[in-house]
Amino acid sequence: MELLAQAQQFISLKGWDKEGLSETKQQQQKDLSSREKFIKSANAGKILANKCLRCGHIMLETIYYCEKCFGNKFEPVEFEGTGNMVTYTTQDVAPEGFEDTESYAWVVFKVDNAPFRVSGFLPGVKSAKGLSIGTKVKVSSFSPKHGLLLQKI
Repeated sequence: MELLAQAQQFISLKGWDKEGLSETKQQQQKDLSSREKFIKSANAGKILANKCLRCGHIMLETIYYCEKCFGNKFEPVEFEGTGNMVTYTTQDVAPEGFEDTESYAWVVFKVDNAPFRVSGFLPGVKSAKGLSIGTKVKVSSFSPKHGLLLQKI
């Protein structure tokens, strides 16, 4: 009973739940804004990244804290959405919900002139014979269903 009373007192502290809620909403709005920026870049054939203002480390825009110094202040950096395939998985029979795509490959590629890899959806791959490690790919757009859409170049 004492633990329950302490919990109720903590929750009822003036402004605690309102501030927590507003911080959550602010973060969600920031996240949505980040997502929209990432999608806009992808639709232009680019990859949006963040450069840590504390240590200069570059990582995908979707990461909220620096992997090196744990900083959370960044400046945006865009990279051309091209790179070389480092691995892939082919899907010859599309699973439920993906019937509209027939066969495809899920590709991980090293982004040119960037220190990171990105994964994306490469539609129309009939077999692994047409793919090999090192194949050049580029971001063509963003799909809400499939994420980054890629094409071989």
